[in-house]
Amino acid sequence: MAAKTLPFDRPLIDRIIADHPTPFVLYHEDGIRQRVRDLSAAFAWNEGFQQYFAVKATPNPHIVALMAEEGSGADCSSVAELITCERLGITGHDVMFTSNNTTTEEFEVAARLGAIINLDTPHHIDQLQQLDRMPEMVSFRFNPGPERQGNVIIGDPKEAKFGCTREQIFEGYARCAELGVERFGLHAMVVSNELNVEALLQTAEMLFDLALQIHERTGVAVECINLGGGIGVAYRPEQDEIDLAEFGRGVQALYESKLAPSPLPPVRLMMENGRAMTGPFGYLISTVINQKTSYKNYVGVDACMSNLMRPGMYGAYHHISVLGKEDAPATQTVDVVGSLCENNDKFAIDRELPPTEVGDIVVIHDAGAHGHSMGFQYNGRLRSAELLYNNAGEVREIRRAETFDDYFATVDFDSVQCKRDQTAEAV
Repeated sequence: MAAKTLPFDRPLIDRIIADHPTPFVLYHEDGIRQRVRDLSAAFAWNEGFQQYFAVKATPNPHIVALMAEEGSGADCSSVAELITCERLGITGHDVMFTSNNTTTEEFEVAARLGAIINLDTPHHIDQLQQLDRMPEMVSFRFNPGPERQGNVIIGDPKEAKFGCTREQIFEGYARCAELGVERFGLHAMVVSNELNVEALLQTAEMLFDLALQIHERTGVAVECINLGGGIGVAYRPEQDEIDLAEFGRGVQALYESKLAPSPLPPVRLMMENGRAMTGPFGYLISTVINQKTSYKNYVGVDACMSNLMRPGMYGAYHHISVLGKEDAPATQTVDVVGSLCENNDKFAIDRELPPTEVGDIVVIHDAGAHGHSMGFQYNGRLRSAELLYNNAGEVREIRRAETFDDYFATVDFDSVQCKRDQTAEAV
């Protein structure tokens, strides 16, 4: 079995479990910080480059604050995410609001923060006009449609609900300029979880060309270009992470050949990665609670799909280690399952693992993004705690586990009337 290494050992996990029963998500602070620094270093050649953390990936305020400490802005797509930033003091152009199917009330919150408004369609301009004043900076999200292929996760651009056509892009910039907007950005998100540098460079080239066309057609000079996110995670042991330095050099070569000699002023680049920033540095820690053999062999753990739904939702691969048995031969083929009343509540199907016993600690890798944030409460399963640790061995709780009081908090039991059939009860 190919292996992934762990940045912690059994004594640390045992110490944590003494205070925090499994399941829980454990984030590696030093790894997250270093990833932000590596991306910033790859684009240091571009003055003003800024990574905007996609809050939806890991919307814990402690994580968002950690990102801000490293110079990241925040990419928000909902009011809850905007409020998170506001409460942390992250405002102005350190916030980008990239939404779709958006209400005027949501735009009002983004405008109050002074965020960069990234429009999904020119139709939203009518809603911006209902605000007290037009935003200082407006961006548009481009969907290339048949011009690009997309990838498995994000899908065919022609089928995506996000973004504007090329003609809508020109229309949107021209109209905003007529309404007095003077500062503009440009954005696209064509691929997700991409490990091929060339696919990411194609997006950069596409946006650089489009910025020149926008200027030629409308006179608008785009001052910042958001290359989107999309940098992937090497979920499988045999995969390699993207070389961020190589990616940065590739974008620099495109910038120097296309934008540098153009009539546009220096363009500031942005990205909005979420998964790549936290995904590899989060681990879902769970305990084996049952084992079963029927038509297949099953290892049942105390986590379930509500803790990490990517395998059940996408068939996504997440590597699994049995703590203390990392070097043991993988001699059993099992499905690793949770306890939801859904057959897709599986973390792995036909996975080769070392022989397990009830009480073993299982570590599910690369669970730091789109894991806890996509949690739900089907079957009354409660959301787990989130913990943050560093290389010094310090561990802190950044979100406590939910309780049943939390689960029932929105129901007034005093108002419930349960009228039972007395005849049926007697029978």
